Amino acid sequence: MTSTVELPVSKGESGETAARGPRRRAPGRIRRVGLPYLLLLPALILELLVHLVPMVIGIVMSFKQLTQFYIRDWGAAPWAGLDNFRVSVDFDAPVGEALLHSFLVTIAFTLLSVGLCWLIGTTAAICMQDTFRGRGLLRALFLVPYALPVYAAVITWVFMFQHDNGLVNHVLHDQLGVTDKPSFWLIGDNSFIALLVVSVWKGWPFAFLIVMAGLQNIPRELYEAAALDGAGMWQQIRRITLPSLSAVNQVLILVLFLWTFNDFNTPYVLFGKSAPEAADLISVHIYQASFVTWNFGTGSAMSVLLLLFLLLVTGVYLAVTSRGRRASRA
Repeated sequence: MTSTVELPVSKGESGETAARGPRRRAPGRIRRVGLPYLLLLPALILELLVHLVPMVIGIVMSFKQLTQFYIRDWGAAPWAGLDNFRVSVDFDAPVGEALLHSFLVTIAFTLLSVGLCWLIGTTAAICMQDTFRGRGLLRALFLVPYALPVYAAVITWVFMFQHDNGLVNHVLHDQLGVTDKPSFWLIGDNSFIALLVVSVWKGWPFAFLIVMAGLQNIPRELYEAAALDGAGMWQQIRRITLPSLSAVNQVLILVLFLWTFNDFNTPYVLFGKSAPEAADLISVHIYQASFVTWNFGTGSAMSVLLLLFLLLVTGVYLAVTSRGRRASRA
């Protein structure tokens, strides 16, 4: 039988050991906890520089009488208070009336564009679920409009919408005889249709990509069981596909709404600095109010109003959809 001998440890040594232990573990704990924040720091700094700082400067500019006379030193512009906002929302005055018209045009354009993008994208994604020869090629072709640079794609549409030798008038008038004479697509009332066509053509592949990814999470056994029970294609889509895609569609519609409502590149490249009245989207209208009339204070006030509107719509939309999800779970 062996006996263990415990060596005496002085009080000072035990205290030193106890005090030394946490110091050894602390750096590891700090590195483990602080590493995620350290990795996020570059993105946070870029976000502050690219988005938040210009947004704060724009809000400050909306409270100033900032015109072309103060471009060199915009901080010296006189303080306007809420005058720029009053001018923007005075719908009986020319500035407010023009802004209201642009806002209504943007609402109509956004609702039609988002609805058509979602409908075409969802239909194409559902059709691409069944295996057939050439499915991979079609999926790649469907994503071409989304992969093309915006400027290259829209400039191509500008040439296609030309009055004299454009492809659209050649097909509709010369080949099919749908119109009595070649139409003007980039001016007048037809400019809204041209803008809508380009927006839908450019945006529906994104909806197709997101919905197609969401469909991968739906078990095929549900469709097989529904088919055995006698459910047709439309019943399967209405009872299985759409309910299973509710969470995906909620995010997709919100993203499409924000992107379409704020879209500046498409109308600017399609029509230039002065968009036709029928296609006067609010993004281009604010640009004209700022950089064409050189009234940056009023343009900044319009931008702030647009920001508040989008924040309100986003908040209401998220509140309604989250309440709907909780009700469906209950």
